[in-house]
Amino acid sequence: MNYTIRKSVKSDMPQVLKLINELAEFEKEPDAVEVTLEDLENDGFGKNPAFKCFVAEIDNKVEGIALIYNRYSTWKGKIIHLEDLIVSKAKRGLGIGTALLDEVVKYGHNQGVKRINWEVIDWNEPAIKFYESKGANVMRDWDVVQLSETAIQNYISKLA
Repeated sequence: MNYTIRKSVKSDMPQVLKLINELAEFEKEPDAVEVTLEDLENDGFGKNPAFKCFVAEIDNKVEGIALIYNRYSTWKGKIIHLEDLIVSKAKRGLGIGTALLDEVVKYGHNQGVKRINWEVIDWNEPAIKFYESKGANVMRDWDVVQLSETAIQNYISKLA
């Protein structure tokens, strides 16, 4: 099956959001997605885009995405964060994930970044094996730390 990897355009965002929701279901968090179509359109295609997205397209339908954004490491300098690499369940095994990761790595290389990093849920062994087969180091001794919107508000309220 032929597919095309390209930079996303604003009109791709409904299909991107569909894939985001598909991932949330796969990760057993179907109600966790708060981002809206309007958010994706504004945040990705406004005056100062918060992210870049590559899409895999088959027959005019987005079947995979790689969403990235710039970060800065105090140890390394410029890096890229791969927020999500998603391939629709129906199109897995066709090489789309590899093609999307290839595009991210080429982009990072062209930008001169020192590192590309991302997270993978610890029970997703197929993804872990995929990333390790590409030379990625899955650092199982690090924990992800987050403050939710509610936690941020609680934190701020204690500062006053």
